[in-house]
Formats: sequence, structure tokens, C-alpha cells
Amino acid sequence: MNISIKNLQCFLTVIEVGHFTLAAEQLYMTQPTLSKTIKKMEETLDQQLLIRNNQKVEVTEAGLLLAKSAQQIVGQWHRMYEDMNALTGLKIGRLRLGLSPMTGGMFINMLARFQTTYPGIKVNMLEVGGFAVEKALLNDSLDIGVTALPTNHTDEFNILKLERYPLNVCLHVDHELASQTHLKWQDLDGRPFVQYNDQFAIGKVISHSCQGAGYKLNVVSQTGQWEFMTAMAEVQMAFAILPAPICQRVSSNKLKFIPLDEKVAWELAFIWRKNLPLTAAAQAFIAQVKPTYKDSV
Repeated sequence: MNISIKNLQCFLTVIEVGHFTLAAEQLYMTQPTLSKTIKKMEETLDQQLLIRNNQKVEVTEAGLLLAKSAQQIVGQWHRMYEDMNALTGLKIGRLRLGLSPMTGGMFINMLARFQTTYPGIKVNMLEVGGFAVEKALLNDSLDIGVTALPTNHTDEFNILKLERYPLNVCLHVDHELASQTHLKWQDLDGRPFVQYNDQFAIGKVISHSCQGAGYKLNVVSQTGQWEFMTAMAEVQMAFAILPAPICQRVSSNKLKFIPLDEKVAWELAFIWRKNLPLTAAAQAFIAQVKPTYKDSV
């Protein structure tokens, strides 16, 4: 049996992202090339590893067994390789960073500064929601991740708090609530709402806040793309709730953003495993950003 570390990483990325096309983008491969790679692995093992459909990828029993071993193999290989790279004084190396598609652009300056300081360190980014970031960290597929607090596995992670952003209600300018200066859960109760999918921690934060106030969101659709959320609001299919920095990226004269007047916010943090030592590259990254964000747990 001859399956490379690279192919195991391809397989794990498909599982983490849940879709061949998105996984191929993360791996800088074409989708047909990635499909052929997985197909060759299945032929080598004489087992079906993944069930493919238009919506998402499902993992077979054989795939789960392979994933469990592959996570250990890839994780140990990465750490061994980075231990060797550390002997060069960080002239070369690799940092595995998990970011939400919503947050990626917010960290460009931070990443640019790190790359300027350590030009030989390659930053591999996995773009998934906060819950998927947590899972990838627990599987040792990432060194550091960004998520919205609170995490599902607080005892497992070191936490470096970043920023706390208010949430705005995004709706059409002709919506009956568009004249309001602020909105509360009671104003939104029962109205069609487009929610974040299960990969995103912010969706859980929103749901818990609304339910805690005694109201229920009328979820008509779920997505991980804020562009889709605003598109639904533009055609008056549903309202959305977006963090203030995301609202600033939207340019549409059909939409209005009204502050959500509730004790809920989008609080971002860097997280990493407590029981696994950071690689030298990851230590350098945290050391560079930590003076700016001193509130760590």
C-alpha cells in the first residue's frame, strides 16, 4: 500500500470542508485532480471512503477508520517536520491557520506583518466555520484557529481574545421595521430569518440569545455565506443578522442595517490546543500578535 502524506491531507481536508469543490480551493488543486486522488486511494485500499452527492460529502465506515489514523499520522508528521525546521531559526516552516470565510479579510494586515518578519514560513489556511475550526484543532489538522466565543470545548483550548463586535439586523429598505433605530428579539419574533449553518459558532450565539429572551427565530434557510444572506434580504425573503465589520463590506442601496439592541455580540478569539505544544512557527505567530491582544485565558 502506497499512500502519501499529501494524499492523506487531501482526504482529511475533504472531510473537514465537506465538499470536493471547496476542498480543492483550499488545497490549490482542481476539483477533478482531487477527485482522482481520492478515487486512487479508494482503489488502493479496495474500500469506498466517501459518498459523494451534490450537497455534501458523507464519510463511510472505512473512511472514518482511515480518518482516525490519518489525523494522527499527518499531525505527527507535521510536528516532526516543524521540529526540524525550527533548527534553521524559522528560516523555513509552515503554520496551519483556521479562519472563517467571514473573518479572513480582517486578518490580512496581521498575516502580512508575520510574513514580513518570517518570509520563509508558509501559512496554510483552512477556511471553515468556528465549530469546524474547533474540530480540526482537536484532530490536530490545525495549529491555531479563529472562532467566535464561547467555544464548545473550553477546557481543551488556550484562548486569546481579539475583538468584540456588535450585531446588526440586515433587512430590505422597504421592510416594515426599516424605520426603527434599533431592534430587539421581540421585534423579530416569527419573521423569516436566514441563519448561519451548523459550522458557524455565531449561529449558536444568536439562537441562544433569542431563546434566552423567550423568543424563537423563524429559520427559513441556512448558509455559511454572508453574500447569500444579504441577497435573501435584498429580495425580501428573510432578514439576516451580521457583525458590524461584515455590514461595512456590503454596498447595496436596497438594504438597511439596524443595531440589534440585545446582550449579544460577535466576540472573536484565537484558540489552540492546551495539551499539544505549539510548533515553533505557531509560537512565533502568537508571540507577535499577543502584545496587541493581551486578554488571554
